[in-house]
Amino acid sequence: MDTSRLELIRKEEKKYHEKCFENYKLYEKGSWLHQPVPVIMEYASRLSLGQPVQILDLGCGVGRNSIPLAKMAMPSGGRVHCVDLLEVAVEKLREYAKQFQVQPAITADTADIGEIAIREDTYDYIVAASSLEHVKSQEVFEKVLRRMAEGTKRGGMNCIVMNTDIEEYDKQSGRPRKTLIEVVMRKPDVLYRLRSNYADWEQLHVSVQPMELEIDRDGESVIMRAQTVSFVARRR
Repeated sequence: MDTSRLELIRKEEKKYHEKCFENYKLYEKGSWLHQPVPVIMEYASRLSLGQPVQILDLGCGVGRNSIPLAKMAMPSGGRVHCVDLLEVAVEKLREYAKQFQVQPAITADTADIGEIAIREDTYDYIVAASSLEHVKSQEVFEKVLRRMAEGTKRGGMNCIVMNTDIEEYDKQSGRPRKTLIEVVMRKPDVLYRLRSNYADWEQLHVSVQPMELEIDRDGESVIMRAQTVSFVARRR
């Protein structure tokens, strides 16, 4: 993807997310922020929460998943390290961490998840929810997958929720629009790359669900449709 198109996509995504974070409070009904991702919480409950677990949330946003993960981890001294590209998201996350009284268990950085280093054998649980489609390229996507695997302790898990086959349509006319997402991959390709990256792991969960979401693009109502892949694996 050329630099100018990447800049346009990231500009539009920034505008969309900032508007969403401004107009909707965390866990308020009416947006996708109203609850954590169920599959992430389901497998988090399988962690050994009697010891201080280390969790990494890639593309944390304002804490949709980070806050409840921190609530689970905090009693035993665990921590959730959160990373997001948008500074406004990280600022909101810190505010919500105080509000929900999990500040001691949260650390947060503003960074591109495609460029951060993940220290080997560090985390018990790494989650990436609707974030890997926002790295710069398919090559970066594959690199992040490898880093996630390398950064996981033995017995630890990775949970990935990724939109595939993404399309955008004008809500009024129904006409297709240019899809303003960095990485648009087909479902079979994503599943193949996930299974290949985690070939030596125990694959705990694979599912695909259709997704439809109304978003705002420069004041115009746009329907985004996708196939959402959820994938969970445990390192042997």
